[in-house]
Amino acid sequence: MAAAATTITMEDLPGDVLACALRRLDGLSLATASCATAGLRALAEDPETWRALCLSRWPSLAAAAAAQQQRCFLSGAVSPRRLFADAFPFPCVNAAAAPLDGDDQRPLPGEIVSAVDVYHRGAAIVSRVVETSTSSSWFLTSPFCVDVVECKNPVTAASVSPAELELSWIVVDPASGRAVNVSSRRPVAVERHWYTGDTLVRYAVVLGGCKFEATVSCSEDTGQLTEVSLAVDDADGAAVSGEGCLRLLAAAMAGPRKGGKNQEEEAKRRYDEFVRRKRGRKESKARREVLVDLCCSAVSAVAVLSFLAAVVLR
Repeated sequence: MAAAATTITMEDLPGDVLACALRRLDGLSLATASCATAGLRALAEDPETWRALCLSRWPSLAAAAAAQQQRCFLSGAVSPRRLFADAFPFPCVNAAAAPLDGDDQRPLPGEIVSAVDVYHRGAAIVSRVVETSTSSSWFLTSPFCVDVVECKNPVTAASVSPAELELSWIVVDPASGRAVNVSSRRPVAVERHWYTGDTLVRYAVVLGGCKFEATVSCSEDTGQLTEVSLAVDDADGAAVSGEGCLRLLAAAMAGPRKGGKNQEEEAKRRYDEFVRRKRGRKESKARREVLVDLCCSAVSAVAVLSFLAAVVLR
């Protein structure tokens, strides 16, 4: 009689072979594999697997590790798995619905770290880590702005198509170990600067009624990235202060995340909706100002005519 056929499963493979295979998966596939069996779950929880995944996904973290800045990344308070779970999915649009006037009692970060990566056709061309102290009164009261690449120190990026650039901007709170993604990854708008002629590539995430907008400036003449910066505006187009931005970030870090394959498209839709509402508010304000001007002009005309009539009829 023929020998009974034996069933071979994935878990029959040696553990080191499975671990090596899991390290080649992306984050979503790794999380899915961990739900299959108890053995795969144990292997997928290996911190080194998630560390390798984070370093390959965000080269700026590798640069930080090389610079001995590991207190902020992938060790200590920030575990690799927690970092990926915080930074890869987009924050929910209402996750940062915290008041900007100081009523929220959530503690504010005393320092934030920005891990920024600019990609072109999948290859990282800029990877930077910027630490920002947030405890000074100057930062808390000034408009929030973080510069990763400045005009005086441009980055050469020859043969780059601005519309094909992708941007990852992760903000980390080293004290709490929480992080949040504040970039749409894909551009939400590409336009030309009216004065310099540089191409401005914009990436935006709308949180708590405010817009986190990162801008990459590209010079077609020199083939350089002249600026990579992040700023925050409210619904009226006014710059949000450092304290207000910290409240939004703290609420977004503690809030839920939203995954899915259409995150970038959803971020662009929210950006377009935010721009439309901002334009509508601006037009409504302009109409009110015109109406007030007309009323003031009418009152002034009536007053002048009344004075002239009183003089003539005296």
